[in-house]
Amino acid sequence: MPGLSVDWRIGGLPLHSPTPSGDSKIRTLSWNNHTDPASVNGWIIPDDDTEDDMESSKSSGGEQVSDRYGAIERPTVQRKASSPMMPAFMTSAPGKVIVYGEHAVVYGKAAMAAAISLRSYLLVTALSKSQRTITLRFPDIGLEQNWKIDDLPWSTFSQPSKKVHYYDLVDKLDPELVEAMQPHLSIISPKLPPEDRKTHQNAASAFLYLFLSLGSRNFPGCIYTLRSTIPIGAGLGSSASISVCLSSAILLQLRTLSGPHPDQPREEAELQIERINRWAFVGEMCIHGNPSGVDNTVATGGKAVVFKRGDYSKPPTVTPLRKFPELPLLLVNTRQSRSTATEVAKVAALRKARPAITEPILEAIDKITESAYALISTSDFDAKTSKSVQELGDLMKTNHGLLTALGVSHPKLERICELVESAGVGWTKLTGAGGGGSAITLLNSNASPSTLKALEDKFAGEGFEKYETTLGGDGVGVLWPAVLHNGSEDEGGEEIDQEKFLNADGRCGVESLVGVGVGSFEKRDGWKFWNNVGPHVNSEGKQEPISG
Repeated sequence: MPGLSVDWRIGGLPLHSPTPSGDSKIRTLSWNNHTDPASVNGWIIPDDDTEDDMESSKSSGGEQVSDRYGAIERPTVQRKASSPMMPAFMTSAPGKVIVYGEHAVVYGKAAMAAAISLRSYLLVTALSKSQRTITLRFPDIGLEQNWKIDDLPWSTFSQPSKKVHYYDLVDKLDPELVEAMQPHLSIISPKLPPEDRKTHQNAASAFLYLFLSLGSRNFPGCIYTLRSTIPIGAGLGSSASISVCLSSAILLQLRTLSGPHPDQPREEAELQIERINRWAFVGEMCIHGNPSGVDNTVATGGKAVVFKRGDYSKPPTVTPLRKFPELPLLLVNTRQSRSTATEVAKVAALRKARPAITEPILEAIDKITESAYALISTSDFDAKTSKSVQELGDLMKTNHGLLTALGVSHPKLERICELVESAGVGWTKLTGAGGGGSAITLLNSNASPSTLKALEDKFAGEGFEKYETTLGGDGVGVLWPAVLHNGSEDEGGEEIDQEKFLNADGRCGVESLVGVGVGSFEKRDGWKFWNNVGPHVNSEGKQEPISG
Protein backbone atom coordinates (compact mmCIF):
# COMPACT_ATOMS: atom_id res chain seq x y z
CA MET A 1 0.00 0.00 0.00
CA PRO A 2 1.70 3.25 -1.07
CA GLY A 3 2.72 5.57 1.74
CA LEU A 4 2.34 2.92 4.47
CA SER A 5 4.91 1.99 7.11
CA VAL A 6 4.10 -1.04 9.23
CA ASP A 7 5.85 -2.17 12.42
CA TRP A 8 4.54 -5.67 13.26
CA ARG A 9 4.67 -6.72 16.91
CA ILE A 10 3.49 -10.22 17.76
CA GLY A 11 3.98 -11.15 21.40
CA GLY A 12 6.11 -8.02 21.75
CA LEU A 13 8.53 -9.01 18.95
CA PRO A 14 8.71 -6.53 16.05
CA LEU A 15 8.50 -7.78 12.49
CA HIS A 16 9.36 -4.92 10.15
CA SER A 17 7.67 -4.54 6.80
CA PRO A 18 9.24 -1.45 5.23
CA THR A 19 7.30 0.41 2.60
CA PRO A 20 7.56 3.94 1.22
CA SER A 21 6.90 6.35 4.07
CA GLY A 22 6.42 10.03 4.56
CA ASP A 23 2.81 10.11 5.76
CA SER A 24 1.94 12.43 8.59
CA LYS A 25 -1.00 10.71 10.31
CA ILE A 26 -0.67 7.68 12.53
CA ARG A 27 -3.52 5.21 13.00
CA THR A 28 -3.50 1.77 14.57
CA LEU A 29 -4.88 -1.13 12.61
CA SER A 30 -5.44 -4.72 13.69
CA TRP A 31 -5.08 -7.78 11.51
CA ASN A 32 -8.07 -9.98 10.79
CA ASN A 33 -7.04 -13.63 11.02
CA HIS A 34 -9.53 -14.54 8.29
CA THR A 35 -9.32 -12.22 5.33
CA ASP A 36 -12.95 -11.42 4.58
CA PRO A 37 -15.26 -8.71 3.27
CA ALA A 38 -15.09 -6.91 6.60
CA SER A 39 -11.46 -5.99 6.08
CA VAL A 40 -9.39 -4.23 3.47
CA ASN A 41 -6.67 -6.67 2.44
CA GLY A 42 -6.94 -8.15 5.91
CA TRP A 43 -6.69 -4.84 7.81
CA ILE A 44 -9.51 -3.87 10.12
CA ILE A 45 -9.81 -0.10 10.12
CA PRO A 46 -10.81 1.25 13.55
CA ASP A 47 -13.73 3.52 14.24
CA ASP A 48 -13.15 7.26 14.61
CA ASP A 49 -13.76 7.15 18.36
CA THR A 50 -10.50 5.23 18.79
CA GLU A 51 -8.39 8.04 17.32
CA ASP A 52 -7.75 9.76 20.65
CA ASP A 53 -6.79 6.49 22.30
CA MET A 54 -4.27 5.88 19.57
CA GLU A 55 -2.32 9.02 20.29
CA SER A 56 -0.78 7.31 23.31
CA SER A 57 0.41 4.43 21.15
CA LYS A 58 2.70 6.57 19.01
CA SER A 59 5.54 6.46 21.47
CA SER A 60 5.10 2.86 22.54
CA GLY A 61 4.82 1.42 19.05
CA GLY A 62 1.27 0.14 19.37
CA GLU A 63 -1.52 -0.89 21.72
CA GLN A 64 -1.37 -4.22 23.57
CA VAL A 65 -4.42 -6.36 22.91
CA SER A 66 -5.15 -10.02 23.48
CA ASP A 67 -6.86 -12.63 21.40
CA ARG A 68 -7.04 -16.40 21.45
CA TYR A 69 -3.42 -16.61 20.32
CA GLY A 70 -2.11 -14.50 23.23
CA ALA A 71 -0.86 -10.94 23.46
CA ILE A 72 -0.55 -9.04 20.22
CA GLU A 73 0.69 -5.47 20.02
CA ARG A 74 -1.16 -3.57 17.34
CA PRO A 75 1.22 -2.20 14.73
CA THR A 76 1.85 1.52 14.41
CA VAL A 77 0.99 2.65 10.91
CA GLN A 78 1.78 5.90 9.18
CA ARG A 79 -0.68 6.85 6.50
CA LYS A 80 -2.25 9.75 4.72
CA ALA A 81 -4.77 11.88 6.57
CA SER A 82 -7.63 11.01 4.21
CA SER A 83 -8.24 7.28 4.58
CA PRO A 84 -10.21 5.51 1.84
CA MET A 85 -13.94 4.95 2.37
CA MET A 86 -15.36 1.48 2.67
CA PRO A 87 -16.19 0.20 -0.81
CA ALA A 88 -19.81 -0.18 -1.83
CA PHE A 89 -21.00 -3.73 -1.15
CA MET A 90 -24.17 -5.79 -1.33
CA THR A 91 -26.00 -8.40 0.69
CA SER A 92 -28.82 -10.63 -0.49
CA ALA A 93 -31.25 -13.10 1.07
CA PRO A 94 -34.00 -15.35 -0.33
CA GLY A 95 -37.71 -15.56 0.24
CA LYS A 96 -39.29 -18.77 1.45
CA VAL A 97 -42.26 -21.06 1.04
CA ILE A 98 -43.77 -23.52 3.48
CA VAL A 99 -43.51 -26.83 1.64
CA TYR A 100 -45.26 -28.98 4.25
CA GLY A 101 -46.89 -28.46 7.63
CA GLU A 102 -48.88 -25.21 7.58
CA HIS A 103 -51.24 -24.74 10.53
CA ALA A 104 -50.12 -28.00 12.16
CA VAL A 105 -46.95 -26.14 13.17
CA VAL A 106 -49.07 -23.86 15.38
CA TYR A 107 -49.91 -26.92 17.53
CA GLY A 108 -46.37 -28.18 18.08
CA LYS A 109 -46.11 -30.24 14.89
CA ALA A 110 -43.26 -30.02 12.39
CA ALA A 111 -43.22 -27.85 9.28
CA MET A 112 -40.76 -27.80 6.41
CA ALA A 113 -39.82 -24.47 4.84
CA ALA A 114 -37.45 -23.92 1.92
CA ALA A 115 -35.69 -21.00 0.30
CA ILE A 116 -36.80 -19.82 -3.12
CA SER A 117 -34.76 -18.02 -5.74
CA LEU A 118 -36.79 -14.81 -5.45
CA ARG A 119 -34.54 -12.58 -3.35
CA SER A 120 -33.99 -9.18 -1.77
CA TYR A 121 -30.83 -7.18 -2.50
CA LEU A 122 -29.29 -4.42 -0.39
CA LEU A 123 -26.65 -2.02 -1.73
CA VAL A 124 -24.63 -0.15 0.93
CA THR A 125 -22.73 2.94 -0.19
CA ALA A 126 -20.50 4.86 2.23
CA LEU A 127 -20.60 8.65 2.23
CA SER A 128 -17.74 11.06 2.85
CA LYS A 129 -16.79 11.72 6.45
CA SER A 130 -18.49 15.14 6.42
CA GLN A 131 -21.88 13.67 5.41
CA ARG A 132 -23.36 12.67 8.76
CA THR A 133 -26.60 11.11 7.48
CA ILE A 134 -28.03 7.69 6.84
CA THR A 135 -30.58 7.11 4.10
CA LEU A 136 -32.94 4.16 3.70
CA ARG A 137 -34.26 3.67 0.17
CA PHE A 138 -36.82 1.06 -0.80
CA PRO A 139 -38.04 2.21 -4.22
CA ASP A 140 -40.20 -0.86 -4.82
CA ILE A 141 -42.59 0.39 -2.11
CA GLY A 142 -41.86 4.10 -2.59
CA LEU A 143 -39.89 4.57 0.64
CA GLU A 144 -37.02 7.00 1.00
CA GLN A 145 -36.07 8.45 4.37
CA ASN A 146 -32.91 10.01 5.74
CA TRP A 147 -31.87 10.80 9.28
CA LYS A 148 -29.05 12.86 10.74
CA ILE A 149 -26.87 10.40 12.62
CA ASP A 150 -26.20 12.79 15.49
CA ASP A 151 -29.94 13.39 16.04
CA LEU A 152 -30.76 9.73 16.66
CA PRO A 153 -31.48 8.55 20.24
CA TRP A 154 -28.00 7.24 21.00
CA SER A 155 -28.21 8.28 24.64
CA THR A 156 -31.12 5.91 25.22
CA PHE A 157 -29.67 2.98 23.32
CA SER A 158 -26.24 3.35 24.93
CA GLN A 159 -27.42 3.30 28.55
CA PRO A 160 -25.53 0.55 30.41
CA SER A 161 -28.81 -1.20 31.22
CA LYS A 162 -29.91 -1.05 27.57
CA LYS A 163 -26.72 -1.56 25.59
CA VAL A 164 -26.43 -4.88 23.77
CA HIS A 165 -23.55 -6.38 21.83
CA TYR A 166 -23.41 -8.09 18.47
CA TYR A 167 -23.02 -11.51 20.12
CA ASP A 168 -26.00 -11.11 22.47
CA LEU A 169 -29.24 -13.02 22.09
CA VAL A 170 -32.13 -10.56 21.96
CA ASP A 171 -35.48 -12.37 22.24
CA LYS A 172 -37.72 -9.38 22.89
CA LEU A 173 -37.83 -5.69 22.06
CA ASP A 174 -37.14 -3.15 24.78
CA PRO A 175 -40.25 -0.90 25.05
CA GLU A 176 -38.15 2.10 26.07
CA LEU A 177 -35.95 1.73 23.01
CA VAL A 178 -38.98 1.32 20.76
CA GLU A 179 -40.48 4.47 22.27
CA ALA A 180 -37.23 6.40 21.73
CA MET A 181 -37.43 5.67 17.98
CA GLN A 182 -40.99 6.94 17.55
CA PRO A 183 -40.14 10.61 16.79
CA HIS A 184 -37.85 9.38 14.02
CA LEU A 185 -40.52 7.06 12.61
CA SER A 186 -43.47 9.45 12.86
CA ILE A 187 -41.98 11.68 10.16
CA ILE A 188 -42.08 8.90 7.56
CA SER A 189 -44.51 9.11 4.61
CA PRO A 190 -47.13 11.30 6.35
CA LYS A 191 -49.27 11.68 3.21
CA LEU A 192 -49.70 7.98 2.48
CA PRO A 193 -52.82 5.94 3.36
CA PRO A 194 -52.52 4.36 6.84
CA GLU A 195 -51.82 0.81 5.59
CA ASP A 196 -49.06 1.90 3.21
CA ARG A 197 -47.58 4.23 5.79
CA LYS A 198 -47.49 1.40 8.32
CA THR A 199 -45.54 -0.74 5.82
CA HIS A 200 -42.98 2.05 5.44
CA GLN A 201 -42.71 2.61 9.18
CA ASN A 202 -42.32 -1.11 9.89
CA ALA A 203 -39.42 -1.39 7.44
CA ALA A 204 -37.78 1.73 8.88
CA SER A 205 -38.34 0.46 12.42
CA ALA A 206 -36.46 -2.77 11.70
CA PHE A 207 -33.59 -0.83 10.18
CA LEU A 208 -33.34 1.78 12.95
CA TYR A 209 -33.56 -0.73 15.80
CA LEU A 210 -30.69 -2.76 14.31
CA PHE A 211 -28.67 0.33 13.43
CA LEU A 212 -29.03 1.88 16.88
CA SER A 213 -28.51 -1.38 18.78
CA LEU A 214 -25.39 -2.43 16.90
CA GLY A 215 -23.91 0.88 15.76
CA SER A 216 -22.63 3.99 17.49
CA ARG A 217 -22.72 7.75 17.04
CA ASN A 218 -19.42 7.45 15.14
CA PHE A 219 -20.91 5.18 12.49
CA PRO A 220 -20.15 6.46 8.97
CA GLY A 221 -22.82 8.06 6.84
CA CYS A 222 -24.28 5.58 4.37
CA ILE A 223 -27.03 4.99 1.86
CA TYR A 224 -28.89 1.67 2.22
CA THR A 225 -30.86 0.84 -0.92
CA LEU A 226 -33.16 -2.19 -1.02
CA ARG A 227 -34.62 -3.87 -4.08
CA SER A 228 -36.71 -7.03 -3.87
CA THR A 229 -37.98 -9.54 -6.38
CA ILE A 230 -40.27 -11.11 -3.75
CA PRO A 231 -43.98 -10.20 -3.88
CA ILE A 232 -44.87 -8.33 -0.70
CA GLY A 233 -47.74 -9.60 1.45
CA ALA A 234 -47.95 -12.95 -0.33
CA GLY A 235 -46.65 -15.10 2.53
CA LEU A 236 -43.24 -15.54 0.93
CA GLY A 237 -41.06 -14.12 3.69
CA SER A 238 -40.29 -10.76 2.07
CA SER A 239 -39.87 -8.96 5.40
CA ALA A 240 -37.54 -11.66 6.75
CA SER A 241 -35.46 -11.48 3.59
CA ILE A 242 -35.09 -7.73 4.09
CA SER A 243 -34.26 -8.16 7.79
CA VAL A 244 -31.50 -10.63 6.91
CA CYS A 245 -30.05 -8.21 4.34
CA LEU A 246 -30.01 -5.40 6.93
CA SER A 247 -28.62 -7.59 9.71
CA SER A 248 -25.77 -8.99 7.62
CA ALA A 249 -24.88 -5.57 6.17
CA ILE A 250 -24.62 -3.82 9.55
CA LEU A 251 -22.67 -6.73 11.06
CA LEU A 252 -20.28 -6.59 8.11
CA GLN A 253 -19.79 -2.88 8.66
CA LEU A 254 -19.00 -3.63 12.30
CA ARG A 255 -16.44 -6.22 11.13
CA THR A 256 -17.97 -8.92 13.29
CA LEU A 257 -18.39 -11.50 10.51
CA SER A 258 -15.69 -13.64 8.96
CA GLY A 259 -15.90 -15.06 5.48
CA PRO A 260 -17.52 -16.46 3.59
CA HIS A 261 -14.53 -18.03 1.89
CA PRO A 262 -13.94 -21.51 0.40
CA ASP A 263 -11.62 -22.74 3.15
CA GLN A 264 -13.80 -21.57 6.02
CA PRO A 265 -14.67 -24.45 8.38
CA ARG A 266 -18.34 -25.35 8.39
CA GLU A 267 -18.62 -24.78 12.15
CA GLU A 268 -17.26 -21.25 11.80
CA ALA A 269 -19.61 -20.51 8.91
CA GLU A 270 -22.55 -21.69 10.98
CA LEU A 271 -21.55 -19.28 13.73
CA GLN A 272 -21.76 -16.40 11.25
CA ILE A 273 -25.16 -17.64 10.05
CA GLU A 274 -26.42 -17.84 13.61
CA ARG A 275 -25.22 -14.30 14.36
CA ILE A 276 -26.96 -12.88 11.28
CA ASN A 277 -30.11 -14.87 12.05
CA ARG A 278 -30.34 -13.62 15.64
CA TRP A 279 -30.36 -9.99 14.57
CA ALA A 280 -32.64 -10.65 11.61
CA PHE A 281 -35.13 -12.06 14.12
CA VAL A 282 -34.94 -8.75 16.00
CA GLY A 283 -35.84 -7.00 12.75
CA GLU A 284 -38.76 -9.38 12.31
CA MET A 285 -40.00 -8.57 15.82
CA CYS A 286 -40.06 -4.88 14.85
CA ILE A 287 -42.25 -5.71 11.86
CA HIS A 288 -44.49 -8.54 13.12
CA GLY A 289 -44.39 -8.34 16.90
CA ASN A 290 -44.24 -12.09 17.63
CA PRO A 291 -42.77 -13.90 14.61
CA SER A 292 -42.18 -17.65 14.57
CA GLY A 293 -38.57 -17.30 13.47
CA VAL A 294 -38.88 -19.74 10.59
CA ASP A 295 -38.81 -17.10 7.84
CA ASN A 296 -35.58 -15.43 8.94
CA THR A 297 -33.98 -18.84 9.64
CA VAL A 298 -34.58 -19.98 6.07
CA ALA A 299 -33.59 -16.61 4.61
CA THR A 300 -30.29 -16.79 6.49
CA GLY A 301 -29.31 -20.44 6.06
CA GLY A 302 -30.95 -21.19 2.71
CA LYS A 303 -31.79 -24.70 1.46
CA ALA A 304 -34.57 -25.94 3.79
CA VAL A 305 -35.31 -26.54 7.45
CA VAL A 306 -37.67 -28.61 9.54
CA PHE A 307 -39.06 -26.27 12.16
CA LYS A 308 -40.81 -27.35 15.35
CA ARG A 309 -41.89 -25.47 18.46
CA GLY A 310 -43.62 -27.62 21.03
CA ASP A 311 -43.11 -25.26 23.96
CA TYR A 312 -43.54 -21.57 23.18
CA SER A 313 -41.62 -20.64 26.32
CA LYS A 314 -38.50 -22.20 24.77
CA PRO A 315 -36.64 -21.66 21.50
CA PRO A 316 -37.84 -23.76 18.54
CA THR A 317 -35.92 -26.72 17.19
CA VAL A 318 -34.59 -26.06 13.71
CA THR A 319 -33.09 -28.94 11.74
CA PRO A 320 -31.23 -27.82 8.60
CA LEU A 321 -31.73 -29.96 5.51
CA ARG A 322 -28.43 -29.56 3.72
CA LYS A 323 -29.33 -32.33 1.28
CA PHE A 324 -32.47 -30.52 0.18
CA PRO A 325 -32.24 -30.42 -3.63
CA GLU A 326 -32.73 -27.44 -5.90
CA LEU A 327 -36.03 -28.14 -7.63
CA PRO A 328 -37.96 -26.25 -10.33
CA LEU A 329 -40.99 -24.54 -8.83
CA LEU A 330 -43.94 -22.66 -10.22
CA LEU A 331 -45.18 -20.04 -7.79
CA VAL A 332 -48.56 -18.43 -8.45
CA ASN A 333 -49.81 -15.42 -6.54
CA THR A 334 -53.60 -15.32 -6.37
CA ARG A 335 -53.47 -11.58 -5.62
CA GLN A 336 -56.18 -12.34 -3.10
CA SER A 337 -55.48 -10.53 0.15
CA ARG A 338 -55.64 -12.67 3.26
CA SER A 339 -55.07 -12.45 6.98
CA THR A 340 -52.85 -15.00 8.68
CA ALA A 341 -54.55 -14.25 11.99
CA THR A 342 -57.99 -14.93 10.48
CA GLU A 343 -56.95 -18.28 9.02
CA VAL A 344 -55.22 -19.39 12.22
CA ALA A 345 -58.31 -18.43 14.21
CA LYS A 346 -60.48 -20.42 11.80
CA VAL A 347 -58.51 -23.61 12.49
CA ALA A 348 -58.53 -22.91 16.23
CA ALA A 349 -62.32 -22.59 16.19
CA LEU A 350 -62.70 -25.84 14.24
CA ARG A 351 -60.33 -27.62 16.63
CA LYS A 352 -62.37 -26.42 19.59
CA ALA A 353 -65.71 -27.35 18.03
CA ARG A 354 -64.66 -30.65 16.40
CA PRO A 355 -61.50 -31.91 18.16
CA ALA A 356 -62.07 -35.56 17.18
CA ILE A 357 -61.98 -34.55 13.51
CA THR A 358 -59.40 -31.77 13.60
CA GLU A 359 -56.70 -33.51 15.65
CA PRO A 360 -56.30 -36.45 13.23
CA ILE A 361 -55.97 -33.98 10.35
CA LEU A 362 -53.21 -32.09 12.16
CA GLU A 363 -51.51 -35.39 13.00
CA ALA A 364 -51.72 -36.47 9.36
CA ILE A 365 -50.10 -33.19 8.24
CA ASP A 366 -47.31 -33.83 10.75
CA LYS A 367 -46.78 -37.33 9.31
CA ILE A 368 -46.51 -35.83 5.83
CA THR A 369 -43.70 -33.50 6.99
CA GLU A 370 -41.93 -36.38 8.72
CA SER A 371 -42.26 -38.53 5.59
CA ALA A 372 -40.79 -35.81 3.39
CA TYR A 373 -37.89 -35.34 5.80
CA ALA A 374 -37.22 -39.08 5.91
CA LEU A 375 -37.35 -39.29 2.11
CA ILE A 376 -34.89 -36.46 1.55
CA SER A 377 -32.55 -37.78 4.25
CA THR A 378 -32.21 -41.27 2.75
CA SER A 379 -28.98 -42.10 0.95
CA ASP A 380 -30.76 -43.26 -2.19
CA PHE A 381 -32.82 -40.07 -2.64
CA ASP A 382 -32.06 -38.55 -6.04
CA ALA A 383 -33.94 -35.43 -7.11
CA LYS A 384 -32.94 -36.10 -10.72
CA THR A 385 -35.18 -39.17 -10.86
CA SER A 386 -38.87 -38.83 -11.60
CA LYS A 387 -39.65 -41.34 -8.83
CA SER A 388 -38.16 -39.16 -6.06
CA VAL A 389 -39.79 -36.00 -7.39
CA GLN A 390 -43.15 -37.74 -7.66
CA GLU A 391 -42.94 -38.91 -4.05
CA LEU A 392 -42.37 -35.32 -2.89
CA GLY A 393 -45.14 -34.10 -5.19
CA ASP A 394 -47.67 -36.66 -3.95
CA LEU A 395 -46.98 -35.56 -0.38
CA MET A 396 -47.57 -31.93 -1.39
CA LYS A 397 -50.86 -32.77 -3.03
CA THR A 398 -52.06 -34.74 0.00
CA ASN A 399 -51.01 -31.90 2.29
CA HIS A 400 -53.14 -29.50 0.27
CA GLY A 401 -56.16 -31.78 0.58
CA LEU A 402 -55.81 -31.84 4.36
CA LEU A 403 -55.48 -28.05 4.51
CA THR A 404 -58.63 -27.75 2.43
CA ALA A 405 -60.38 -30.00 4.97
CA LEU A 406 -59.34 -27.51 7.66
CA GLY A 407 -61.12 -24.78 5.70
CA VAL A 408 -58.10 -22.61 4.87
CA SER A 409 -58.14 -22.86 1.08
CA HIS A 410 -59.85 -20.37 -1.23
CA PRO A 411 -61.67 -20.65 -4.59
CA LYS A 412 -58.74 -18.97 -6.33
CA LEU A 413 -56.30 -21.47 -4.85
CA GLU A 414 -58.55 -24.34 -5.93
CA ARG A 415 -58.72 -22.87 -9.42
CA ILE A 416 -54.92 -22.86 -9.65
CA CYS A 417 -54.86 -26.52 -8.56
CA GLU A 418 -57.45 -27.32 -11.21
CA LEU A 419 -55.50 -25.59 -14.00
CA VAL A 420 -52.25 -27.34 -13.06
CA GLU A 421 -54.00 -30.71 -12.77
CA SER A 422 -55.53 -30.27 -16.22
CA ALA A 423 -52.16 -29.36 -17.74
CA GLY A 424 -50.50 -32.36 -16.06
CA VAL A 425 -47.30 -30.48 -15.25
CA GLY A 426 -46.89 -31.18 -11.53
CA TRP A 427 -48.28 -31.18 -7.99
CA THR A 428 -49.81 -28.11 -6.34
CA LYS A 429 -50.62 -26.94 -2.84
CA LEU A 430 -51.29 -23.68 -1.06
CA THR A 431 -48.35 -22.27 0.87
CA GLY A 432 -48.57 -20.25 4.06
CA ALA A 433 -51.74 -19.45 5.93
CA GLY A 434 -54.06 -19.91 2.96
CA GLY A 435 -57.29 -17.99 2.40
CA GLY A 436 -55.59 -16.44 -0.64
CA GLY A 437 -51.91 -15.70 -0.97
CA SER A 438 -49.88 -18.08 -3.10
CA ALA A 439 -49.80 -21.63 -4.40
CA ILE A 440 -46.70 -23.63 -5.30
CA THR A 441 -46.34 -26.30 -7.95
CA LEU A 442 -43.49 -28.79 -8.01
CA LEU A 443 -42.88 -29.29 -11.72
CA ASN A 444 -42.38 -32.75 -13.14
CA SER A 445 -39.51 -33.44 -15.50
CA ASN A 446 -41.65 -33.94 -18.61
CA ALA A 447 -43.42 -30.57 -18.44
CA SER A 448 -42.90 -29.15 -21.93
CA PRO A 449 -42.23 -25.45 -22.58
CA SER A 450 -45.31 -25.19 -24.79
CA THR A 451 -47.56 -26.65 -22.10
CA LEU A 452 -46.10 -24.31 -19.48
CA LYS A 453 -46.61 -21.35 -21.81
CA ALA A 454 -50.25 -22.27 -22.34
CA LEU A 455 -50.69 -22.61 -18.59
CA GLU A 456 -49.04 -19.22 -18.03
CA ASP A 457 -51.49 -17.63 -20.48
CA LYS A 458 -54.41 -19.12 -18.55
CA PHE A 459 -53.02 -17.80 -15.27
CA ALA A 460 -52.64 -14.33 -16.74
CA GLY A 461 -56.13 -14.46 -18.23
CA GLU A 462 -57.62 -15.14 -14.80
CA GLY A 463 -55.62 -12.41 -13.04
CA PHE A 464 -52.98 -14.59 -11.40
CA GLU A 465 -49.30 -13.66 -11.18
CA LYS A 466 -46.83 -16.41 -12.06
CA TYR A 467 -43.16 -16.78 -11.11
CA GLU A 468 -40.83 -19.51 -12.32
CA THR A 469 -38.42 -20.02 -9.47
CA THR A 470 -36.20 -22.59 -7.80
CA LEU A 471 -36.76 -24.31 -4.48
CA GLY A 472 -33.90 -24.97 -2.04
CA GLY A 473 -31.28 -22.39 -3.05
CA ASP A 474 -28.63 -20.44 -1.15
CA GLY A 475 -29.18 -18.33 1.94
CA VAL A 476 -27.64 -14.97 2.81
CA GLY A 477 -24.92 -13.85 0.42
CA VAL A 478 -22.34 -11.07 0.13
CA LEU A 479 -20.93 -9.25 -2.89
CA TRP A 480 -17.82 -7.40 -1.69
CA PRO A 481 -17.06 -5.07 -3.34
CA ALA A 482 -20.20 -4.42 -5.42
CA VAL A 483 -18.54 -5.47 -8.66
CA LEU A 484 -19.67 -8.25 -10.98
CA HIS A 485 -17.45 -9.76 -13.64
CA ASN A 486 -20.23 -11.63 -15.44
CA GLY A 487 -17.87 -14.42 -16.44
CA SER A 488 -15.13 -12.12 -17.71
CA GLU A 489 -11.52 -12.90 -16.87
CA ASP A 490 -10.57 -9.24 -17.25
CA GLU A 491 -9.64 -7.15 -14.27
CA GLY A 492 -12.20 -4.69 -13.05
CA GLY A 493 -15.75 -5.66 -13.93
CA GLU A 494 -19.04 -3.80 -13.70
CA GLU A 495 -19.34 -1.67 -10.59
CA ILE A 496 -22.86 -1.54 -9.18
CA ASP A 497 -23.62 2.02 -8.11
CA GLN A 498 -26.75 3.67 -6.75
CA GLU A 499 -27.91 4.96 -10.11
CA LYS A 500 -27.69 1.60 -11.87
CA PHE A 501 -29.36 -0.17 -8.97
CA LEU A 502 -32.22 2.31 -8.71
CA ASN A 503 -32.80 2.27 -12.47
CA ALA A 504 -32.98 -1.53 -12.79
CA ASP A 505 -36.42 -2.16 -14.27
CA GLY A 506 -38.55 -4.49 -12.18
CA ARG A 507 -37.77 -8.02 -11.09
CA CYS A 508 -36.03 -9.03 -14.31
CA GLY A 509 -33.98 -5.84 -14.34
CA VAL A 510 -32.75 -6.39 -10.80
CA GLU A 511 -31.91 -10.05 -11.45
CA SER A 512 -30.13 -9.16 -14.68
CA LEU A 513 -28.05 -6.47 -12.98
CA VAL A 514 -27.12 -8.03 -9.64
CA GLY A 515 -28.86 -11.41 -9.35
CA VAL A 516 -26.96 -14.22 -7.65
CA GLY A 517 -27.76 -16.40 -10.63
CA VAL A 518 -30.60 -18.90 -10.46
CA GLY A 519 -33.31 -20.12 -12.76
CA SER A 520 -32.84 -18.52 -16.18
CA PHE A 521 -29.75 -16.60 -15.00
CA GLU A 522 -26.34 -18.27 -14.82
CA LYS A 523 -24.72 -18.35 -11.39
CA ARG A 524 -22.28 -15.51 -11.04
CA ASP A 525 -18.80 -15.29 -9.61
CA GLY A 526 -18.47 -12.70 -6.90
CA TRP A 527 -21.44 -13.62 -4.73
CA LYS A 528 -20.36 -15.68 -1.72
CA PHE A 529 -22.59 -17.66 0.66
CA TRP A 530 -21.94 -18.99 4.16
CA ASN A 531 -24.23 -21.99 3.65
CA ASN A 532 -22.04 -23.59 0.98
CA VAL A 533 -18.49 -23.10 2.30
CA GLY A 534 -16.16 -25.93 3.46
CA PRO A 535 -17.25 -29.49 4.20
CA HIS A 536 -19.37 -30.12 7.28
CA VAL A 537 -17.80 -32.47 9.79
CA ASN A 538 -20.04 -34.10 12.35
CA SER A 539 -18.98 -36.67 14.93
CA GLU A 540 -21.87 -38.96 13.98
CA GLY A 541 -22.19 -37.92 10.36
CA LYS A 542 -25.77 -36.82 10.95
CA GLN A 543 -27.76 -33.63 10.66
CA GLU A 544 -28.46 -32.39 14.15
CA PRO A 545 -30.96 -29.77 15.30
CA ILE A 546 -29.71 -26.34 16.26
CA SER A 547 -31.52 -23.90 18.48
CA GLY A 548 -32.98 -20.96 16.63
